[in-house]
Amino acid sequence: MASTEDKPANKENVSSWKDSIYNPRTKEVLGRTASSWALILLFYLIFYCFLAGMFALTMWVMLLTLDDYVPRYRDRVPHPGLVIRPNSMEILFNKSDPLKYSTYVQHLESFLKRYNDTEQEKNEDCPQGEYFLQDDSEDMKKKACRFKRGSLSLCSGLSDTFFGYSEGKPCVLLKMNRIIGLKPGGDPYINCTVKKTDYPVMMSYYPSGGRIDKMYFPYYGKKAHENYVQPLVAVKLLLTKEDYNKELSVECRVEGSDLRNNDERDKYLGRVSFKVKVVE
Repeated sequence: MASTEDKPANKENVSSWKDSIYNPRTKEVLGRTASSWALILLFYLIFYCFLAGMFALTMWVMLLTLDDYVPRYRDRVPHPGLVIRPNSMEILFNKSDPLKYSTYVQHLESFLKRYNDTEQEKNEDCPQGEYFLQDDSEDMKKKACRFKRGSLSLCSGLSDTFFGYSEGKPCVLLKMNRIIGLKPGGDPYINCTVKKTDYPVMMSYYPSGGRIDKMYFPYYGKKAHENYVQPLVAVKLLLTKEDYNKELSVECRVEGSDLRNNDERDKYLGRVSFKVKVVE
C-alpha cells in the first residue's frame, strides 16, 4: 500500500497537470492569458491576410500579361500530331455481327455531327488552295471555312450509314491537331501504308488523294474561331478475304509539306499508327 506521504505528492502532480491546461489562479490557458492569445491570433490573421493579398496581386499582374485569344508562348508545339476516329488504336470487329462494330459506327456518327450541312452552312465558302488570312477586328471573331461531311464520300456515313464496317471495309477518319497560326507549306496530304505484309492493301482516300486544303489554315484559337472544324481525311481500307482474321498494322503520315513526321521521340508527331483486324 502507498504511504500517506505519497498521497499529497500524487495530488500535487494531478493539480500541476490540470494547471498546465487551465490555471484558475492566473486565468491562463495553456500557459497564456486571454489577451496574449488574442494578440497571437491577431498577428496570424494579419500575416495570412497579407500573404493572400500578395498572392492575389501577383495573379492579377500575371493575368494582365495574358491574351484571351492567343497564348503568350507557342514555341513548344511547332508541328501538329495526327489522330484518328474512331478513337481507338485497335479496331477489332466481326463484320457479320453488328454488335461488334456498333461502337465504332456510333462514335463516327457522333463525331461527324459538327460537319453536317446544317452546321457548315454557317461557315464561309472559301477559295481552295489559299490560306484564309483574316485581319484583326474589334471583337476578334474569325470566320471559318466550310467542311461538309459529304466530301468524305463513301466514308461520310450518308450513303453508307455503317461506314463500311458491315462489309469488312472500314473507314478511318484522320485529322491534325489544332495549332494557332500554323500555315503548312507545300501541298499536305495523308498517306497510309500497311506494315509487314507480302502484298499491298488497297485503300481509298476522301477527299481525293487525301488532300488537306490550305484554306483551313491558319487557325486563330478556340475563342476567336468558334465555328472552326479541322479538315478531315477519310481512309477506306479495301480489305479482301486474304486480309481477314489477320492483325494489320497501319501507319498514316502527313506528306507533301514541311510538317515533321519522322521524329522518333514523338511517334504521334505528323503520323499515327493503329491496328485493324476484321473477322468473318
